[in-house]
Amino acid sequence: MSDLHIRRATLCDVDAVLRFWREAAEGTSVSDDHDGVAGLIARDPEALLLAMRDGVLAGTVIAGFDGWRCSAYRLAVHPGHRRQGVATALLRAAEQRFAALGGRRVDAMVLEANEQAHHAWAATGYRRQDHWRRWVKPL
Repeated sequence: MSDLHIRRATLCDVDAVLRFWREAAEGTSVSDDHDGVAGLIARDPEALLLAMRDGVLAGTVIAGFDGWRCSAYRLAVHPGHRRQGVATALLRAAEQRFAALGGRRVDAMVLEANEQAHHAWAATGYRRQDHWRRWVKPL
């Protein structure tokens, strides 16, 4: 995977990332807008990781750490780049970030109906925890 480069996103990437998610990611979030992504980058400039291949965005992951828990969000790989190690490379970069920050465990939010994602997460060593449920409240 020598032609794949993982880098952090900048404010210049926000619109491209939003377009990418519309094509490559499953589901939407209330934060999937310019202000949401720009706010993430402003607050934690190292959190949004991009996988670039030949100057083209191939994948993303948000590697968030709040000082207590490591959280992976928005792992997305463009359909034309799937099954080529992009997700594995992104998660490896996220895990290296977490380890450097003192993280001990990664939590990942994965859509229940996204069977393809379940296989990708399992292939990289993640396991489902059925005894937890996510509770949310929009602000």
